[in-house]
Amino acid sequence: MIDYIYLTVLLPLLGFLINGLLGPKIKNEKLIGIIGSSTVGISFLVVLFALIQTVGLPADQRTNVVELFTWLNVAGLNIKFAYLVDPLSLTMAMVVTGVGFLIHVYSIGYMHGDKAFWKFFAYLNLFIFAMMNLILGDNFVVLFLGWEGVGLCSYLLIGFWYEKNFEKGTVPQAAKKAFIVNRIGDFGFLLGMFLIYSTFDSLNFLDVFSKAEYFPVSEATFGLIAIFLFIGAKGKSAQIPLFVWLPDAMAGPTPVSALIHAATMVTAGVYMVARASIIFASAPAVMTVVAVIGMLTAFFAATIGLVQNDIKKVLAYSTVSQLGYMFLALGVGAFSAGIFHVMTHAFFKALLFLGAGSIIHSMHEEQNIQKYGNLKKYMPKTFITFVIAAFAISGFPGLSGFFSKDEILWYSYANGNLFFWIVGAITAVLTAFYMFRLVTLTFFGKERFNKSEKHPHESPAVMTIPLMILAFLAVVGGYIGIPEIFSGEHGNVFHNWLMPVFAAADRKMAVYGTHTHLEEIVLMVISVAAALGAIYAAYIIYTKRIEVANKTASKLKGLYTTLFNKYYVDEAYEFAVIKPIQKGSEKLLWKFFDVKIVDGIVNGAASLVDVVSSVIRKMQTGVAQFYLIIMSLGIALVLFWIILSL
Repeated sequence: MIDYIYLTVLLPLLGFLINGLLGPKIKNEKLIGIIGSSTVGISFLVVLFALIQTVGLPADQRTNVVELFTWLNVAGLNIKFAYLVDPLSLTMAMVVTGVGFLIHVYSIGYMHGDKAFWKFFAYLNLFIFAMMNLILGDNFVVLFLGWEGVGLCSYLLIGFWYEKNFEKGTVPQAAKKAFIVNRIGDFGFLLGMFLIYSTFDSLNFLDVFSKAEYFPVSEATFGLIAIFLFIGAKGKSAQIPLFVWLPDAMAGPTPVSALIHAATMVTAGVYMVARASIIFASAPAVMTVVAVIGMLTAFFAATIGLVQNDIKKVLAYSTVSQLGYMFLALGVGAFSAGIFHVMTHAFFKALLFLGAGSIIHSMHEEQNIQKYGNLKKYMPKTFITFVIAAFAISGFPGLSGFFSKDEILWYSYANGNLFFWIVGAITAVLTAFYMFRLVTLTFFGKERFNKSEKHPHESPAVMTIPLMILAFLAVVGGYIGIPEIFSGEHGNVFHNWLMPVFAAADRKMAVYGTHTHLEEIVLMVISVAAALGAIYAAYIIYTKRIEVANKTASKLKGLYTTLFNKYYVDEAYEFAVIKPIQKGSEKLLWKFFDVKIVDGIVNGAASLVDVVSSVIRKMQTGVAQFYLIIMSLGIALVLFWIILSL
């Protein structure tokens, strides 16, 4: 099935065309949902068979290129539209199509009755098409095509309910914000691509990466390429300072949050850095920058999540924090650990967002967790699956998040330093606390909603079955990446699977110090114990001692207000960037350059013509005798000039 991998791209495109062109005429929601979901489901099966076929090949034969046609061949630039099938792209494709299929099915129930039901599924299919191009492309140009495609789709899907709060501009502004911030990152990505081509005379992955390992390229050049690529990754994967778009993106329908902002699009930056691992490994200084930015983003976003009351905003800042974890892993050279967390995060974060959608759907669009309470009584399936996901993201032993997060913490210590581990461990504690604050306020305690207005109920099977499947994956998904300390002679299966992709980067990086298994166990026990303590503390505080939390918030009002207002980052951008640009555009570009220069030139030209024509017009008297005198004078002057010139 490797040779048919292109079907995983064409099928979602076909779904987009059918629903996009014929959707208004079909009108049948079930049929539209089946068309949209089946194209992604069949794509998942194609990827699955390709994965099985690849696993059966020797390790040195697991990289295959499926070429479709030559796209560009100009002045030595030869770009083929081809797909790279290797362990990394297959892993990402399994996540995108597998989780994407479940989200499509869930959306059939969630979007029921929406007047633009057909359009929603068309956009979802278009997104999957773009995302599959991004992760399967065998060169930077095809990757960038998908990169821009998911950016466009995010704009369309975030702004899907553009009529909602239209007067306040909430939804349209969120869509524009996501689009503009991503363009900033994309500019850096483009500069990186230009520099790659000028350095290696190619944009093909296999060519560039093989040359990057052996060509005599300076560390400064590698550093410039890596920093430009990382700027692109920061925009797409919401890292400091380009993270501001993702929390606002929660204005879109909840399945959009699950698909784009938890499982797929936001991990595109992580994938791109991992794909270009040899370039980053050749720039140690930039690797440190990646690790530090990831660490700071993880901690920064986790502190904000502590006090948010909008259920989707809590999960949004959780996503930003978890993406920071992934970049911390990449920055310390643990590329397989970063991709492992991409996979496990897709399971439990998609489950959390879909569970949140189930709750919001049940509570008639209410998103404030302070107005929930005791919902486990009304929504048992959603409750159980949501709690499983919360335990998984908190790193509860045995669940998927435990394996991937522990591996990142260990490598941040072993390949980095103790400070990385300390900040990462504190972030894990904060994660456990704010997640179980969310769980407790939502499902436990007193009912804080008006029963006459809210009638909570369990969601239909089309929504709860995907929750159950994701809950199962959140439980067992981590066992393919059991740490070497527990897996014996077989080693870490997931790490071994990705080893051929990152082998060149591993060879290029410096040899790190050796550490004992005892150190790993001690650090693991400390982080797990601290996280479990945070879970217990959150449950006790928000069920039995909520007044303690309120008093603490009152005493720390300044800190609480700062966290609640997200460190005033948006306000700072407004003051330092947006208003100066608006005022500069108004005063300099409009009132001076446009009005005085451009309009002045145009109006001046018209005035000049008017003045000249008014003078010439006086010569047109309409008297024949006057014209005869002028003509006679003209003839006389010409004759006089001829005589003098002889």
